[in-house]
Amino acid sequence: QVHLVESGGGLVQPGGSLRLSCAASGATLSYYAIAWFRQAPGKEREEVSCIGSLDGSTTYADSVKGRFTISRSNDKNTVYLQMNSLKPEDTAVYYCAPDVLEGRNCGGFTAPAIWGQGTQVTVSS
Repeated sequence: QVHLVESGGGLVQPGGSLRLSCAASGATLSYYAIAWFRQAPGKEREEVSCIGSLDGSTTYADSVKGRFTISRSNDKNTVYLQMNSLKPEDTAVYYCAPDVLEGRNCGGFTAPAIWGQGTQVTVSS
């Protein structure tokens, strides 16, 4: 089973930046499409961005396009989410998750049933 740990969250002012990390143990992350999700209080969990396994193709929610960038470091077995120009509405707990199957791009992404602890991002002045 793929076990992921999120880190890098914190408190930042509007317009600021954060980089979230998603590190893996027990698996090679490059074998999986990896997605970042977020959940704000009282709202449904939503997919923010995804990076594919086959060709590294990426997808973004409309609300973060042009501001967030997903990437992976195979050497570090880590996926990152660079978040720039942060807005108060970006405040949420951010989670990363692997596709349930290896070797796919984001079009077929299916999240697992078990999630990690996430990392809190708070954008406030």
